[in-house]
Amino acid sequence: MHGKFSTSSFPVFHSPWPSPEFTAPATFSPSDLQSRKEIQLAQLVGLAIEARAASEVAAEGGAFGLKVFFYGEKDDNMSSPVEVPQKSSVIDIFRKRKPKHYSCDIAFAKSVEYILEPEDYLNFTKFSLQYIEEDGKRLTEHQSEPHFGGHQTLEEREESFYAKNQTLNCGFVKGSGAKSSGYDVDEKDKIYMNSCVIVVSSCIFGSSDFLRRPSSKLISEYSKKNVCFIMFLDEQTLSKLSSEGHIPDESDRIGLWRIIVVRNLPYEDMRRTGKVPKFLSHRLFPSSRYSIWLDSKMRLNTDPMLIIEYFLWRSGSEYAISNHYDRHCVWEEVLQNKRLNKYNHSAIEEQFTFYQSDGLTKFDPSDPQTQLPSYVPEGSFIIRAHTPMSNLFSCLWFNEVNRFTSRDQLSFAYTYLKLRRMNPDKPFFLNMFKDCERRALVKLFRHREAPSPPTTP
Repeated sequence: MHGKFSTSSFPVFHSPWPSPEFTAPATFSPSDLQSRKEIQLAQLVGLAIEARAASEVAAEGGAFGLKVFFYGEKDDNMSSPVEVPQKSSVIDIFRKRKPKHYSCDIAFAKSVEYILEPEDYLNFTKFSLQYIEEDGKRLTEHQSEPHFGGHQTLEEREESFYAKNQTLNCGFVKGSGAKSSGYDVDEKDKIYMNSCVIVVSSCIFGSSDFLRRPSSKLISEYSKKNVCFIMFLDEQTLSKLSSEGHIPDESDRIGLWRIIVVRNLPYEDMRRTGKVPKFLSHRLFPSSRYSIWLDSKMRLNTDPMLIIEYFLWRSGSEYAISNHYDRHCVWEEVLQNKRLNKYNHSAIEEQFTFYQSDGLTKFDPSDPQTQLPSYVPEGSFIIRAHTPMSNLFSCLWFNEVNRFTSRDQLSFAYTYLKLRRMNPDKPFFLNMFKDCERRALVKLFRHREAPSPPTTP
């Protein structure tokens, strides 16, 4: 608003010390703050903003200074000290606010009735993928237990990046003689999953989130009939949600979500377990042609068929994911993960050093040879066609999360660039769209609680 701030756009701050002789103006400009009363008003607004974001500022290492009482005489029954930054001007208080991110308009088709899959859409790179189902290797001292991701050697890992007919690790690997790989679901759920052609899926493990149902009024009858809406839960989460009134009906549904309970979780780290449905939808839904993944912190507000038409069919893409809203270089993402203690620092450094030794460079937006608009994705929303290259990329990305840290934003660019580098004559059509478009598709919430980061790799 060109230097002017409207008091109506900020949280209300109720002061116990009334100032009857002063009425707040409707708007004010920092350059016009001449009187003491106006400065006090600006400080009140700034403090209200700071109070709302106090935990975020503290998490970023913000140091607070003086403890002061504002406006009027101190009343021990009502007053409490408010910490404000030392040497801060009124303008500095406003500048401490994190930049807001907004949605943007998307030119969707008017209705699902007007869309049709292009005849030549699936004319992508062709090859056949098979998957290792049992780990027949003789386990070493350091590989004493079966592993859901298998025990892939570095040589096997390197070979798997070639887009060719091959059998590769892609999760769901059983130990020798074992009945299950982990991530077990009931037989009736397997039958239902095998029938899905178009899938929208999400998951909550470890009671880490609330259940957010897709906005039924914004989903077409066609999609309600033809799209599988799958929510994976573990038993702990199902119990928690049931206690909050979210109880599946006779058809195992809560709203549009078909609830599928996962037992025998493959990882102790709930975040790593969540990467299974995030990346391996082509394995969980073997008959599916398209899938949309959304994080449990989101509520879907857009018809999935309109999403597929716009981000895949219209752009001729087989994989779509948005860029990160703030960061675009893996170097920045590494520093942020360490600063916020998102994962064991040594494990992050080991992964980052490995990637640099294998050719990962800093993101340079001025380089015309840069293959992506950003090297850091916002991985909470993924749209896929289940083509060979899309499936291979998903397996490779999952294998990086399985081998290194569960912070998939660290491994995205490396995996994509290595796949492209090793297959120069086999294109992979990835659409990295704008973050504002991602925000237009969903309503964003905060997680109920974040799982604790692993203390060891």
